[in-house]
Amino acid sequence: MPSLQAIRQNPQFLLLAMAFVMPLTFSVWNALLNNFVIDAAQFNGAQIGLLQSLREVPGFLAFTAIFVLLVLKEQTFALISLAVMSIGIALTGWFPFEYGLYATTVLMSIGFHYFETVNQSLTLQWLDKQQTAEFMGRQLAVKSCASLLAYGAIWILMEWWGISYNAMYMLAGGAGLIIVLTLWLLFPRFSQPSTQHKQLVLRRRYWLYYGLTFFSGARRQIFVVFAAFMMVEKFGYSVGEISLLFMLNYVFNLLFAPSIGRFIARVGERRALVVEYVGLIILFISYGLVETAWLGATLYVIDHLLFAMAIAMKTYFQKIADPRDIASTSGVSFTINHIAAVVIPALLGMVWLVSPSMVFFVGAGFACCSLLLSLNIPALPMSGNEVRRNPFGWANQPDLAVEKV
Repeated sequence: MPSLQAIRQNPQFLLLAMAFVMPLTFSVWNALLNNFVIDAAQFNGAQIGLLQSLREVPGFLAFTAIFVLLVLKEQTFALISLAVMSIGIALTGWFPFEYGLYATTVLMSIGFHYFETVNQSLTLQWLDKQQTAEFMGRQLAVKSCASLLAYGAIWILMEWWGISYNAMYMLAGGAGLIIVLTLWLLFPRFSQPSTQHKQLVLRRRYWLYYGLTFFSGARRQIFVVFAAFMMVEKFGYSVGEISLLFMLNYVFNLLFAPSIGRFIARVGERRALVVEYVGLIILFISYGLVETAWLGATLYVIDHLLFAMAIAMKTYFQKIADPRDIASTSGVSFTINHIAAVVIPALLGMVWLVSPSMVFFVGAGFACCSLLLSLNIPALPMSGNEVRRNPFGWANQPDLAVEKV
């Protein structure tokens, strides 16, 4: 067991601590959302789709993080973002109507997406390439532990003790703020191994990473928005039942995420992503056809576990990237990830009103696109060996764009 001083001087412990506090608060917001908007604001599929599209707007604007980094260090920015997210969650229960929910969702989302952008950048900078996949698996396990605590608290406090939505949101947001303040005071400001570009960077040789990121964002929205909504609307799951389902998801992640990280390090990014995308194609088609609640829950758990394979996308980028590009490209990649995410929930929310099954068949199509792209990842990705085949003829050409702003 390391001493407190050893913990304070190791940036990996800060990364793990931040990985704990984010899902501890966000999981409460996410688990209560579908029931809260139906019970409090009588949302339908179109309205939940619009809310989720608004939630993704800050993710679309994640590239602006590079401007904030002109005045703030990444570590400071990450902690402030966690605090903003916690405040947004604490306020959610006070505004149980359509436009109030839109406003608190956007506030929460600003903190959430800025934190995710900066946290990814710090992880890729502070970790050795040979350790990253396994460490990210440990991060997922820590996130799962925090989520289990959150869902367990929801189940006990709301199902057994009958506390209100508002009290639960306040409890989660307040706990997040207290932990963030503790981390601010406990850890010193760590130095960066590479001086980061303070400009927007878009490089031709990262095109495959950009493509994988785009389809990942499109596909993930269908899972995040509509798979959980289906459990409530189609199968009538209660708050407690949704919490138990989420808890089961995170038990599997807690048990298997470190092994998934080691699996990716052993077999390589291409094979890991092929396994993920083939599995997701099958799962999305099954979502569109499922008619029983227990089978829907089973698909949801397997789906959630497969998303842990997305670690491979991040380690692929780390291996091909110039270390000085990591902060800027993390922001750009989050924006690319959310191009589709801003539009798809609202559009597919309209499709949902006509044919819920068609929403999931579209998700299977996105997974097929991701599968085709993943086949182009080389066995040993590195700078200068970013793709197996380059259909655009961009090898050894200047960058598409490197802009100072």
